[in-house]
Amino acid sequence: MIRALTVTAVAALIAAAGTAFVVTQRQPARAIAIVGPVAAAESAPIYFQDPDGKPSYSLDPKKTLDGRDYRPVPAAADVNFDEAAMPSTATAGASDRKIKYYRNPMGLPDTSPAPKKDSMGMDYIAVYEGDDIDDGSVKLSPGKIQRTGAKSEPAARRVIRTIVRAPGTIALDERRISVIAMRSESFILKVANVTTGSHVVRGQPLMDVYSPSVSSAAAEYLATITSKTVGNDLAYGRGSKQRLMNLDVPDAAISAIEKTQIVPISIEWTAPRDGIVLARNAIEGMRVQPGGVLFRIADHSVMWALIDVAERDLGAVSKGQTATVRARAFPGREFSGKVEVIYPEINKETRTARIRIELPNPDLALLHDMYVDAEIDTGTREPVLAVPESAVMDTGSRQTVFIDKGQGRFEPREVKTGHRSAGYVEIRQGVAEGESVVISANFLIDAESNLKAALKGFAEGAQQ
Repeated sequence: MIRALTVTAVAALIAAAGTAFVVTQRQPARAIAIVGPVAAAESAPIYFQDPDGKPSYSLDPKKTLDGRDYRPVPAAADVNFDEAAMPSTATAGASDRKIKYYRNPMGLPDTSPAPKKDSMGMDYIAVYEGDDIDDGSVKLSPGKIQRTGAKSEPAARRVIRTIVRAPGTIALDERRISVIAMRSESFILKVANVTTGSHVVRGQPLMDVYSPSVSSAAAEYLATITSKTVGNDLAYGRGSKQRLMNLDVPDAAISAIEKTQIVPISIEWTAPRDGIVLARNAIEGMRVQPGGVLFRIADHSVMWALIDVAERDLGAVSKGQTATVRARAFPGREFSGKVEVIYPEINKETRTARIRIELPNPDLALLHDMYVDAEIDTGTREPVLAVPESAVMDTGSRQTVFIDKGQGRFEPREVKTGHRSAGYVEIRQGVAEGESVVISANFLIDAESNLKAALKGFAEGAQQ
């Protein structure tokens, strides 16, 4: 069409100038050469083109939408859009190969052993040796590759660090909780200045208790260690001391009886461990029945983080993996620990599994029932074969990548994927190390592959 416009414009110029011109047509470029003595006619524009080089033309001066003038094109600068007149490097390289046949430019099931035109006057496309390999690959021209922006990257080994993020709460270590309860009928004579929330240390006095059973056992033990007449006093003394221990009398009280050789009226009960007083039920003058809990003390130096991991992420979590816990009460601070226990049950309402992480708590910052967020490192420290995530096309039932075979040929290949992290995905099967995979515009290549497959099936059906 542009060639027709050019000839028409030149004819108009000849009629307007009133000067004789000789119009010749060269072969095969079909470029129009104007010979004449009028220099003004040679420099006069024959049409106008978009200033950005877009395929938009006008016979009269025109402006773009943003107010820029169309570029005037004189006869000397006219271009020819005939593909035969513009040999490119790709065409020059293709001329070195042997043409097998010519195919219909519209993809119809029609081929010809010699150059041919279709009913619309379009030239049939040459098919060279190697271009019609039926291996499932896709062949794209360099121009199409450039327009689609297809890029490739070799598959290489990388360390994939997959992070599982989940919320949770802080809980007490069940192994670090102590309860002070009487094992015989007793009376509380005095309670130390200890309240709920107080921090106590091992051996710190908590209360004075009078118990008839304890006093009787203490008198019997004192009689055995002070008597020198009975031959089996040593064995008898061990039995009496064991009775005091069975009544949970503190070791400090037993040592005081041995040292002073006096049976005390009341026994001083002390804290069995360092920790925080969670409950104080002891009241001065109260009567305590056997089994009555008077104090409950918990050690906060080590806490548990109970994390609720989604069911879909449970398969990646295993015992011994490192975890980072952040408390919402302390922004910017991290607590490190390891996965110690994976509880063998799934919450049917939330579809989560609970795991336990032990966290050192030397400054007692973590408190019971505090909300936290955990990041569990489920990746491996060994490098694995990986490609960018954009290279993998996931259809739900299978994953596919395009292998760049070079010279514009791309081969679709099914792969098996693994862990994902930081924009990369592990490839467990389907791609070898060093093979180039398409990392961008692979969906366009896939569309081209589907189109060619459809045209091929249509051609085979028409031939049958």
